[in-house]
Amino acid sequence: MKTILVIAPHPDDDIIGCGGSMARHIQQGNHVAILYMTSGEDGSMQYSPEELGLIREAEAKSAAAKLGVTDLTFLRCPDGYLEFNKENLDRMVTIIRAIKPSNIYLPNSKDDVPDHQITYRLGLEGCRRAAGPWHQGCGQEPWSVKNILGYEIWTPLQTVGHSEDISEFITAKIEALQLHKSQTRHINYHEAIQGLNRYRGVMTGKGKYCECFQLIRAQICE
Repeated sequence: MKTILVIAPHPDDDIIGCGGSMARHIQQGNHVAILYMTSGEDGSMQYSPEELGLIREAEAKSAAAKLGVTDLTFLRCPDGYLEFNKENLDRMVTIIRAIKPSNIYLPNSKDDVPDHQITYRLGLEGCRRAAGPWHQGCGQEPWSVKNILGYEIWTPLQTVGHSEDISEFITAKIEALQLHKSQTRHINYHEAIQGLNRYRGVMTGKGKYCECFQLIRAQICE
């Protein structure tokens, strides 16, 4: 059994970017954990940030459970103001060393949203630091992540390094995404990502629906 860590800037980014791959890992008997950097509390004009943070965490739990994932961590960094700093790096290193994932999924390096860009930087630098003989306060045992994949959210990749056939899981993925009701009632994310996954399936020839990734690090990509 492998351990998979998905690092998401906001609740719903995980489902958009790699929901089908998460479902596949669960089917294969792997353990999937999700780390949410923020709770997306600034993502609506309808609710106060305090209300929306609670709503979106509840939606994240329901959506993840739809795919069979129950191991969720919310860091509750400020939505829209995520920072690349010592505190967040130390937290990232501590989590990576504690979870010991073989694979990490995080936003691709070219995603055009500031919180997504910072999440990428924190995840990548967190992996580098977690593997070295440093930062004693972040766990006693270094851990090296074998595979790091960058998923698509707002900005589709120009160069695809790895593709996953998610045809078997597309229905569950879209149903999970629709459970993020506070977000999909305003923007049809589920329609957009289903279209992108269909396009990726056609263009890669790997399946009817595919998720595509930036290959950031690979020993054995699976």
